[in-house]
Amino acid sequence: MVKLGFHVSIAGSLDLAISRAQNLECDTIQIFTRSPRIWAAKPIAPTVANSFKNAVKSSGIDPIVDHMPYLPNPAAEKPDVYEKTVFTLTDELTRCAQLDIPYLVTHLGHYGPNDGHNKGQEKVIAAIGQALDNSEGSTMILLENTANEKNTVGGTFPDIGIIADGLSREERVGFCFDTCHAGAAGYDMKGHGVETVFGWFNDEAGSLSRLKVIHLNDMKGGIGSHLDRHEHLGLGYLGEETIRDVLTFSKISHCAFIMETPADEIRSDKENMAVARRLSQ
Repeated sequence: MVKLGFHVSIAGSLDLAISRAQNLECDTIQIFTRSPRIWAAKPIAPTVANSFKNAVKSSGIDPIVDHMPYLPNPAAEKPDVYEKTVFTLTDELTRCAQLDIPYLVTHLGHYGPNDGHNKGQEKVIAAIGQALDNSEGSTMILLENTANEKNTVGGTFPDIGIIADGLSREERVGFCFDTCHAGAAGYDMKGHGVETVFGWFNDEAGSLSRLKVIHLNDMKGGIGSHLDRHEHLGLGYLGEETIRDVLTFSKISHCAFIMETPADEIRSDKENMAVARRLSQ
């Protein structure tokens, strides 16, 4: 049985995310450890960290996944943004160590018009490498594929492979695969099949054994649309059959499957969980 969960709010206190996850019958969860919309982050008090770790232990939810906030850009052309990004990456890894969180998901950013794609890749490799060198703990950074919007680093599988190879730290660098982003970038799991697309990822990005998290999202846009808009499971282009094929593909069954489905009146998180449970059988 695969592990299913959601990105869960930490509003009020970090440990409240765990009770929210239990209410949704999650096996695994993803969180932000801070507000994702500002640079500044309040330090995690030891009492808060202990409360969170105790809640996790008693819940049995595993693994816990952290996601980088929105503002950092590891490929940033502007020096001040790049420096703040490296600081935030480093700090977030240390926060994960405080909370015993094994995985930190990061997007790879957007390069500037003067830098170009290759320079953007070099900056991402340098930023992540510096953060790994200067942070505490052993949390693994997971490189997430994107919808391949304009000036994106990480929008193709070979692009992700170049970053991973440049870092050459398999014990500290893994992958997160977003099903919506893959389709939006042009990888058609519905047309070519789940096994084929993940085979391409294995060959071009890195071994599926290094894939730790699946962001399980249907998609509002079409294949190659570059539209990063998630849809409820089965209600978008991918549909139930493709979502089922992802959930039952044996070579990724070791992954944590995290839903980032919309919060709207069409379907609740509990209803998406029910769909995911049914399709995973």
